[in-house]
This record gives sequence, C-alpha cells and structure tokens, in this order.
Amino acid sequence: MPSSYQAIFAAPGTRGFSAAGLLGRMPLAMMGIGIVTMISQLTGRYGLAGALSATLALSAAALGPQISRLVDRHGQARVLRPATLVAVAAVAGLLICAQRGAPDWTLFVFAAGSGCVPSVGSMVRARWAAIYRGSPRELHTAYAWESIVDELCFIFGPIISIGLSTAWFPEAGPLLAAVFLLAGVVWLTAQRATEPVPQPKEQHTGGSALRSPGLRVLVATFVATGGIFGAVDVVTVAFAEERGHKAAASLVLAVYALGSCLAGVVFGLLHLTGPASRRWLVGVCAMAVSMIPLQLAGNLPFLAVALFVAGLSIAPTMVTTMALVEAHVPRTKLTEGMTWTSTGLAVGVALGSSAAGWVVDAAGAQAGYAVPVAAGAVAAVVAFLGYRRLRGPVPTRGGHGADDDRESEGRERNDTDETGERVA
Repeated sequence: MPSSYQAIFAAPGTRGFSAAGLLGRMPLAMMGIGIVTMISQLTGRYGLAGALSATLALSAAALGPQISRLVDRHGQARVLRPATLVAVAAVAGLLICAQRGAPDWTLFVFAAGSGCVPSVGSMVRARWAAIYRGSPRELHTAYAWESIVDELCFIFGPIISIGLSTAWFPEAGPLLAAVFLLAGVVWLTAQRATEPVPQPKEQHTGGSALRSPGLRVLVATFVATGGIFGAVDVVTVAFAEERGHKAAASLVLAVYALGSCLAGVVFGLLHLTGPASRRWLVGVCAMAVSMIPLQLAGNLPFLAVALFVAGLSIAPTMVTTMALVEAHVPRTKLTEGMTWTSTGLAVGVALGSSAAGWVVDAAGAQAGYAVPVAAGAVAAVVAFLGYRRLRGPVPTRGGHGADDDRESEGRERNDTDETGERVA
C-alpha cells in the first residue's frame, strides 16, 4: 500500500470501520443486479426485473436521507441497526415471493421495503471526516480510499451475485447481499470509539441539507449519472445473454469497476490545487463522452474494453463530489448531505435500469446502450448549468442551514480544493 494510504490508517480504529464498511457496502453492488438476474432467471421478464430494481432504488432514495438525518441527530448505532433489520426482513419476503411465484404486486411491496437500507458508505466517510477534519491531504486520501472500496464492491459484487444466482439457485445473490448488509452494519456500529458524536439538538436547525444550492446541483447531476450506471448494468446482462454467455456479464461489469478502481488509486496519491468544481465538471463530461463507444460494441471483449475506459472517470469524480459536499454542507448535516448524493444516484439507477429494461424488451440489448448515452448527455448539461453554484461562497462548518451559513460568509467568491479548503 502506498505511503499516503498507510498514513491515513495510523489513526486508531480506521482499519476496523473501513473493513466493516466494505462488507456493509457489498449489497450496493449485489442487490440490484441480483434482483435483475433472479427475476430474469425465474420469469424471463427483463421489464419486470428492471422495474423491481428501480423500485428498490427509489425506495432507498426516499428513505436513505431520512435515516441519515436521524443518524446526524442520534448517532449511527441507535439508528442503523433497526433500519437494517427492516431491510433484511423485506429482502427475505421478496425472495420468498419470487421463489413461490407470488403476484407481481407482492414483489413490488417487498422491494420497496428493502429500500430501508442505510447508506453505509456515507457513515464511513463521516467517520473519516470527523478524524481528519482540518487535515486536507489526509481527508482527500481517505475519500479516495473509500472510492476504491466502492469499486472493489462493484468488481466482486456482481461476480458473486450473478455467479451464485446462475450457478446455484436464482435467489442466492440477493440472499448473500442481505447477509453482508447485516454483518457489516453490526460490525460497524459495534465500533463506538470512531463513531461521530451527534451535535447538540439546538444546532440542528435550518431544515434539510438540500437548502444548499451546491448540494442541489450535485444531487441533480448524480440523478443523471445514476441513469448511466443503472442502464449499463441491465443492458450488459441482456447483451451477454443474447450472445449465450449470461454469467460473463459479471466479469464485464467487474472490468468497468476495475477501471474506476485503478483511477481512484492514482487520484488518491495526487495533491491537486485549484478549483475542485472545475475538476468535477471535467469528470462528469468525461463520463458522458465515454458512453458513446458502447454503441459500437459487437462482442463481449470489445464491450469490456470500452467499459474499462469508461470507468476511468468514475472514482475521481466521486472523490471530488464528496469533497464538494463536505465543503458546501454544514457539519451537523454532513451524513445527510453525503447520503443525498447517494440518493441522486439511486433515483438515477432506478430510472436508468427501468428504461433500459423496457428498451431491451422492445428492441434488444444493442439498442439498450442508447439509454446510458442519453443519461450522460443530461448529466453534462446539468453540470454545466449548475457549475457556477459550486464556485459560489462556501458555508461555514457550524450547525446552521447552508443558506444561512452562506449569507454569513459575505459575497466573496471562493473555490475549493479537493477537501473543501479555500484556494486563491
């Protein structure tokens, strides 16, 4: 491990909560694709599979920020454990109904209940922020490390989920994802020494973290970005099945995540200066452009290469996004703010996977790759339109609402570096 990454683990407890976060985040990469694989195996209906995956994502989008808001007020241990139990029980109901051929509406009910899953990645990043607040380089490296962990989940998660569901029994992938979630959350919440201390109640004022204009830009852009990810997952499974190698979809998606992982490793070693907002805009545009070659994919090897290249822009953009969230959201709402970006992605994944499923059913997998191209174009347009808000005044780190904080900062314009520190 490079010295920069070794340095951030010098703080006590960091290895433990990061490892727990890895385990607890595996369902992020396993559950949606596992449901798609399971339903397509049991029914052959990609439209239904995509719609159920979308329902799960939309439910998580609605419930995730509320869970994180409670975490900011009451602490991780008190909130995450009951929320996780509800999610795991709902997943169990979904699998039973799918296996027994229950009516479609029952599948949607349990898929919605499964959205009560907490944003484990936001919980882990909030712990890093509490430890390295005021240490820009270490916090940048920590955020990069967590992006690498995210990509490790997306490298191995689809392989495990699709592999088990195709080689063992259809429900195996989502089932193991639920086990990972339960084990990861229990392990994480048992580590109380590194848990961020909830701020006093009187500091929790100003409403939602979404009052920050900068955060609204990030979330809106991530809705379109999530459309890329959701569509790529569904279409790639269908693309591989059309060519008689459905199980190979997990390997192709792993290559996509590998490109992001390698880019994240390098990015975490860099100590960049200048406006983070500009790097974020470049990253979003790069993701959009990288979707175009997918239209030319005629076989799985070409598709794997194209997705590897596309993945190179993901982790750097995610790292920069977390830095911008930390800069534009008050400290008392940090976990909620980070979760809102995940919510944007979840909504986008829902829309992208659902749209892709219907396109695949109607016109085939090759036509389905038009969906991530369209989503990328929307992301780039939204990023351009909202760019000036990310270059605006940065709120203070107190407990007031983002708009109030911005007003107290005055009218000077500031850019931020990768961890929210001001630069000329």
